[in-house]
Amino acid sequence: MATCPECDAEIEVDEFDVDKGDLISCPDCGSNLEVTSTSPLELEPADDDDDEEDDDDEEEEKEGEDDDLDDVDEGEEESDGEDWEE
Repeated sequence: MATCPECDAEIEVDEFDVDKGDLISCPDCGSNLEVTSTSPLELEPADDDDDEEDDDDEEEEKEGEDDDLDDVDEGEEESDGEDWEE
């Protein structure tokens, strides 16, 4: 038996069914919780920041791709000019 750190509800979890680092959800408040210890069973709020960081990284990659396309366009214009000079 463990206690939700968010709402203090008792959560029925068998310590033999979970491993350290596993994520579970509180049935009362719905908080995402991480198993930080199995003996005794301890739970802490899970870091939801990882998902937000991943989203930020994807946005930066997309912006970087746009910049790369601009560089290619400029390079193509220069090479087109060289082809005409020959």
